[in-house]
Amino acid sequence: MSNALNVLYNYRRCPYAMRARMALVVANIQCSVHEIDFKNKPTAMLEVSPKGTVPVLVLGDGTLIDESLDVVLWALGQGDPEGYLDCDVEIAKALIAKNDGAFKAALDRYKYPNRFPDEDCSNAREEALSYLKQLESLLQKHKNLMGDNVSVADICIFPFVRQFANVDKEWFEAQDILATQSWLNRHIQSDLFQKIFKKQDEAIYQLV
Repeated sequence: MSNALNVLYNYRRCPYAMRARMALVVANIQCSVHEIDFKNKPTAMLEVSPKGTVPVLVLGDGTLIDESLDVVLWALGQGDPEGYLDCDVEIAKALIAKNDGAFKAALDRYKYPNRFPDEDCSNAREEALSYLKQLESLLQKHKNLMGDNVSVADICIFPFVRQFANVDKEWFEAQDILATQSWLNRHIQSDLFQKIFKKQDEAIYQLV
């Protein structure tokens, strides 16, 4: 099957897009990546996905996939040489749902309190930390969230933990979550993440 005509609308620093790119690279899915400007979103993207968020994957046959986890699961369904789905996928999905739900909400309020003028965001950091302590309990038992091997849960969650850590690195590194900090650093330094996070010179480029 040729994937030469697949188009991925992307924003390099978006954690949702990061997880999608990692899965696509691992699965060796060829894509023409269109790096978007959120202040001037491309008409072609909005026509197929009016919600205007990334990632948006348009397959060569016209099929639209515009939720990041759906992109991940579709890509790994095409090819999973690293065995990211060799885990209890339903448990992984539940962990990802907590990340995408309560943790992401707390992260946004911690990082961007001015976006929520009608809310008290003072406790957002502690609320996010409570989720990281759940991850810590898992990571004290195994190298990764679902066991010693990297799974779909790891590639879907660590970009958001990275974003949280970057808000105040000194504070983050002072927290008693050593296993989580080590896990995060390993994934940030991985060849896969370094490949998908590399800044491209062109606004449109090939992913694999």
